[in-house]
Amino acid sequence: MSTAQAVEAVFRIESARIIAGVARIVRDVGIAEELAQDALVAALEQWPESGVPDRPGAWLMATAKHRAIDLVRRKETYARKLAEVGRTLEDVPPPAEPAELADPERIDDDLLRLIFTACHPLLATEARIALTLRLMGGLTTQEIARAFLASESAVAQRIVRAKRTLATAGVPFEVPYGADREARLASVLEVIYLVFNEGYSATAGEDLVRPALCEDALRLVRVLAGLMPKEPEVHGLAALLEFQASRMATRTGPDGEPVLLADQNRARWNRMLIHRGIEAMRHAGSGPYSVQAAIAGCHAAAVRYEDTDWPTIAALYGRLVTLIPSPVVELNRAVAVSMAQGPDAALPLVDALAQEPALRAYHLLPSVRGDLLERLGRPAEARAEFERAASLTRNERERSLLRGRADRLQ
Repeated sequence: MSTAQAVEAVFRIESARIIAGVARIVRDVGIAEELAQDALVAALEQWPESGVPDRPGAWLMATAKHRAIDLVRRKETYARKLAEVGRTLEDVPPPAEPAELADPERIDDDLLRLIFTACHPLLATEARIALTLRLMGGLTTQEIARAFLASESAVAQRIVRAKRTLATAGVPFEVPYGADREARLASVLEVIYLVFNEGYSATAGEDLVRPALCEDALRLVRVLAGLMPKEPEVHGLAALLEFQASRMATRTGPDGEPVLLADQNRARWNRMLIHRGIEAMRHAGSGPYSVQAAIAGCHAAAVRYEDTDWPTIAALYGRLVTLIPSPVVELNRAVAVSMAQGPDAALPLVDALAQEPALRAYHLLPSVRGDLLERLGRPAEARAEFERAASLTRNERERSLLRGRADRLQ
């Protein structure tokens, strides 16, 4: 590995911690990111001659912090802020002495502040996702754009506007408390959940799954669980994503075609991830993510598809509906009811959802209805539903699957 590659690899791993540590000094995530990039440039200039330090991440952290200190000292408008953090600055070592780093627990506190800032409800959901992947996930603008099938310029503008919004609003670089913390934590969990879901089942494009996004979401939720060990819903989300990720390798066939749950090779499910999910469930609670994790855990526990505990899953979906009333959750409950009690018991539930405005362009509604009609021996109606579902989805792999099911019923 070349020196340049080593620098980039270290920065990719340490960037979130560096940005978080610097943001505590400058109180601006946009400036903190720029200073972290400056430290990266310094490493690219110096390491080829001096060699890679024994603790490269510590070197980058110290360099970025000293640049932050210089910036604060140069600006008179930061005089009061400098006085407030003076004691902290005195303890920051020079780059030549990276072993004398700040307390790692303090850095973890900074990471927590960073993710709460990046996921501030003041920002639009798309901006929160982009900023979190940039600051916490270490992804480049190009990588984020590719993952979400957006233009690089659009993602760049999204990130710039997000940082400007936070700076203009004077959003404090802190972990909120009380009711504000609960609201902000919900936003943090939502962002991680949405990132994972986009990787697990892409809304558009030619690929059904984007494993890199799932890996980013898993990394974020594991960090969050380590930083907030007493938050049950954090562990609930962690358990849910571990269980879901355990099936990733079997969700597509050799050519990228979707493989339905009933047809997946369960021997290839990742047992280590399932074990991690079970461990996380020990600390989960009774909130929405924890209930969804319990549902995913039921699937993970079934050695064969025929062994799935559908009555329990249907009951859990019933509980989930009371926590987060949603037509999508109702549709999932109908699927579980069809498996527990038969398609004739579920069809009225699905038909009732046809009037929901939120589901009119949702391709899974006609897909589920087509499946129920096929099981009830009504192939012509089922075929029409599958064709309608295929026309609604924006994902090419799902469209091919649905058209295939329609063709088989012709």
